[in-house]
Amino acid sequence: MNDPVALIAAMLVLAGGTFASRLAGPYLRSRITFPPRAEKLMEISTVVLLASLVATTALTEGHGPAGVARPVGVLAAGLLAWRKAPFLVVVLAAAAVTAVLRLLGIP
Repeated sequence: MNDPVALIAAMLVLAGGTFASRLAGPYLRSRITFPPRAEKLMEISTVVLLASLVATTALTEGHGPAGVARPVGVLAAGLLAWRKAPFLVVVLAAAAVTAVLRLLGIP
């Protein structure tokens, strides 16, 4: 796509679609009702999606496994987050645990 006009038009269409999609949620929420079971499933699906994203990011690197250091760092972050530590402490602790393990030669 070397045509700048087409590129700008595509960006505007995508921006408009994104805006319409975000606007539709609050607008339609008051007009559409879901059964309680469907609402519960949507809540659970959010947690499952986030957990799968964390697992994929923590356990893989490229096309293979990530080694031991990164999952242990993520585990340390998870434990601190579960104990309601401040976000900055969680991130720094995860980075520190991973860095120390890699410094010790653990991949």
